[in-house]
Amino acid sequence: MPILHDSPHSGRIYPDDFNSALPVELLRRAEDAYVDQLLEDVPDSGATLLHAHFPRAYIDANRSSLDIHPRILADRPGEMLAPGEKSVLRIGLIREIVTPGLEIYDRKLAWSEVESRIERCWRPYRTALTNELHRLRDRHGRVLHIQWHSMKSVGNAATPDGPGNRRPDMVLGDRHGRSCSPAVRDLVDELLRQRGYRVALNDPYAGGAVLGELADVEGGIECLQVEINRALYLDEIRVEKTAGFAELKAHISSLTNALAEEIKRNRPS
Repeated sequence: MPILHDSPHSGRIYPDDFNSALPVELLRRAEDAYVDQLLEDVPDSGATLLHAHFPRAYIDANRSSLDIHPRILADRPGEMLAPGEKSVLRIGLIREIVTPGLEIYDRKLAWSEVESRIERCWRPYRTALTNELHRLRDRHGRVLHIQWHSMKSVGNAATPDGPGNRRPDMVLGDRHGRSCSPAVRDLVDELLRQRGYRVALNDPYAGGAVLGELADVEGGIECLQVEINRALYLDEIRVEKTAGFAELKAHISSLTNALAEEIKRNRPS
């Protein structure tokens, strides 16, 4: 079973047409900073790696393209919107805040701006991810998709666990058993624990919209989300790597190699 890893939130190329009210150094706090670099050795295991170059503060590759709250728009949208829980929390497709109190815009956006971001960034990323998953599934019969994120070490008012809650080292999300088989999920859990990490399941993150859209366990597409506590490798204020980065990267590399070997030797069923 082939494995595809992706990192939709680690992009750090800020487009000139962003026109945010915040400087880049504050916008960067919204990134899953350097997760793409933590994963850069993953192809050595024979797996595929996909990561975004555009930042999630500009447009979120992991949201539905309709998860937009009308309050952010200066004019009428070109299609019917479907704002969800994330938009209500102001962190939908077009993010309004970095964290509570850090407003990204001091203006409303024209629908043409949003549409341009969807067509230039969101759609190509989602299309590439979907097409590669289907190609691998069609060729091999099954595929495992692991989506990597990093999470704040402590929750806030815009997160599911609320302000002040300290997080474990890693959180695995399988949309409460709907996006990934228990055998694969438990294998990843075991490999993380073998490397000394405290692991939680589906709390506070159970897997984003993209997992719900792409996962088809019976049809051969299994999707698992991994959230990494930023305190393991990042100065969360300065958005700079700490001394823990190298060890974490080495652990992820050894884990992805071990996962590929285990699945090749005896694919969980």
